Amino acid sequence: MSTSAEGRVSPRTETEVPAALARLAADGWIERQGAAWKTSRRFQRAMARAAAALYEAGDPGDDLRVPIALALVDTYQGSVDDEILAELVETMLPIEATSLGFKESTSWPPR
Repeated sequence: MSTSAEGRVSPRTETEVPAALARLAADGWIERQGAAWKTSRRFQRAMARAAAALYEAGDPGDDLRVPIALALVDTYQGSVDDEILAELVETMLPIEATSLGFKESTSWPPR
């Protein structure tokens, strides 16, 4: 599973990350834990549903962005444009990777 920054839709500016973090927090996807962010139970449930759906569809599971994107798409259901959705996915990627116990690794499985 890749958690690398390769293949990003667009380079993120300094204002996009705080805006995406604020949106994810306001929508209940992430929560503060000290100085860091962690995924909420709500997001963990959405990720479980997305992972199950992708597994059933035969997804190889080699890119963590795919279930993150599916979880967000299923919830927002077209209420955010693609560019914002991409920023939310890219912002969520390191938070979810940390929540899953991956250490800043860009390869799967974690070593």
